[in-house]
This record gives sequence, structure tokens and C-alpha cells, in this order.
Amino acid sequence: MGWTITPLGDRALAAELIDGAAGDSWAKVGAAAEWLRQAKVPWIVDLIPAYTTVTIVYDPVCVWKAKDPRCGLTVYDVVVREVQELLDSAVVSSRQDARYIEVPVCYGGDYGPDLEASAERSGISAEQFVQAHAAADYTVALIGFVPGFPYLSGLPSQLAQPRRGNPRSRVPAGSVAIGGAQTGIYPLDVPGGWQIIGRTPLRLFDAGRAEPAFMRAGDVVRFIPIDEERFLALEAEEERC
Repeated sequence: MGWTITPLGDRALAAELIDGAAGDSWAKVGAAAEWLRQAKVPWIVDLIPAYTTVTIVYDPVCVWKAKDPRCGLTVYDVVVREVQELLDSAVVSSRQDARYIEVPVCYGGDYGPDLEASAERSGISAEQFVQAHAAADYTVALIGFVPGFPYLSGLPSQLAQPRRGNPRSRVPAGSVAIGGAQTGIYPLDVPGGWQIIGRTPLRLFDAGRAEPAFMRAGDVVRFIPIDEERFLALEAEEERC
């Protein structure tokens, strides 16, 4: 396994995994991003893992102050060298430190207006659809689209759904949805074209938190079905926090 590194402007670079096994690149990229995060490099400002790349945002002034003036290297050269050394030493296949997160979901009804149609397309009842969706373990492949949106791998193939022909202009925050072979959770009130099957009262993005996004790449997620009464109680708790 190796990486190619390319510049992204004057304060970021992209490290691309070039020989990961098909289907598991996102897991190795997420683990590599966590490895870099744990290294606590003072000039790394942000890390953005995707399916095959991790973007490293850095502070060039901090790099300049820290680099050895005798080395004759530019700031970018120093960043590339140190990032490459860190990635070469990363144990990117390990998941022993993965976080396990339970996500309560109220399925169907006003909370999941596309559940019935999705179940019909899958050839099963709505109850069977919910059971299958909640029985699987999912892994956060990456965070994207909007702040805090987790793309979750692990959806049972029978539950895959086409995207809507006419996307909604507003999808409520917390909506659990399926698009193609993935499931995900809308963290904010935004437009969206995935099939909405339920909603969680959890707040997936809060700019006021030390770590604004509730999930990060590599987290393992399990959905827990709840009724509307429990949903409203948990939602009230979230609002008080």
C-alpha cells in the first residue's frame, strides 16, 4: 500500500491511496486520517478523509518557523516529507480504536415518509425493512456533502434504493435516508434526494462543540428503532444540552 501526494493551493495537500484493495480504501483512508490526528502535528490545521484521499490542511507560517533553516527545503517540501513519513508508518488497517455509536431512529410516518415505498421496491413489508436496516452494523466511510453528514457503508443489498426523481427542497435535520447502496443521516435542514425512512433526535452537527461533527470516519454505527414518544423525549434532552 502506498500514497501519492499532490498540492492543493498554498496550504493544503491531498494524499491518495494508490493500491488499497477494492472496496476497503475508505476504511484505510479513515484510519490513516485518524493516525495523523493522533500524531498531533502542530502545523496540521484540519484533516478531511474521503473515499480514496485524505486532505491535509496546514499552517505554512507554523511550518516555516519550525523547519530547520539549514535543510534547504521549501515549506511544501517539508510538509510532504513529514506527511509521507507519518503515512508510511501508519497502521491503517487497524480498527481496534473504532467508536461504536447507537443511533435511535423513529421509522416511518411523518418521520420516514419514503419507508412504505422503499419496502415495496425491496419486496418486503415495512416492518421487515426496518428490522433489516436496524440489524446491520454500519461504518462511517466519510463525512461530506454538508457538515456532519455521514456516508455509511454496510447497507444490506436488498435495501438499496434509487434516488428520488425530484429532490426535496428541505429535508429535516436528523433524517435517516438511503441513496443507492448507502444509508446516511442529514445533520441539517437542507435539500436532498435520498429516500427518507426515519429520523433520529440526535444532533449530528453543532458548530459550538469542540468536535462539531458527531461522527467521524471509521465509527461503527447501529440504528435502534424507537417510537414517537421516545423520540420526543430524546429530542427534548438534546435541546436542553
